[in-house]
Amino acid sequence: MRAAQQATEQLRDRLEHPILCQGEDSTSLLVSKFADDPRTCLFGTLSLWQGVDVPGDALQLVLVDRLPFPRPDDPVASARQRAVQARGGNGFLTVAASHAALLLAQGVGRLHRSGTDRGVVAVLDPRLATARYAGFLRASLPPLWPTHDPGIVRDALRRLDSAAPS
Repeated sequence: MRAAQQATEQLRDRLEHPILCQGEDSTSLLVSKFADDPRTCLFGTLSLWQGVDVPGDALQLVLVDRLPFPRPDDPVASARQRAVQARGGNGFLTVAASHAALLLAQGVGRLHRSGTDRGVVAVLDPRLATARYAGFLRASLPPLWPTHDPGIVRDALRRLDSAAPS
């Protein structure tokens, strides 16, 4: 939540678009405001990935700052990992990475709800490209055109913006 609030504060001073942050109002009201204006930005936590549906042009960018692994101090996840390891399996991949893959797919699914949805999913966590388990996580996602080139991303967002209804 702290990262969402910091991003909100930083960008409100730099952008002309309305910027909303989870916690400033009820989630339903924030999502309604967000969906009503394609230029509105909404920052929030993982909980916005669950039960929030914004179909169509209102959602064009989903930004994931960190891969959604369970907290290392989560006693249930830790116990599950130890149980898998005790049976000779890979506790990290079976529990933590599987959990992250499911949540990442769910987050990406906020944007790609139908075959006609268009937009950018920006995952800022370099582990999606560099970690041993990166292929496992990417396999959980729908077919995407990956890039590391910020210019390609900006061009895609400009094209989406110019096509959006005013």
